[in-house]
Amino acid sequence: MNVLLRNPTRELVISGPTSVEALLGSLQIIAESVIVICNNELVTRDTVLHDADTIEIRAVTSGGSQ
Repeated sequence: MNVLLRNPTRELVISGPTSVEALLGSLQIIAESVIVICNNELVTRDTVLHDADTIEIRAVTSGGSQ
């Protein structure tokens, strides 16, 4: 599967199948700090990812009003 990471932007190719949780663990990414998008759809940690999938991992950001 193609995995696109943001901040810093980089692209990896990783073999599947694997769960989102396992993928994040192998990349040493804290699950609560990111959202994972598979084929343009937001997915949960228990989703199984496959070789043909395109994955994007984005950092969660928050803001507030002043």
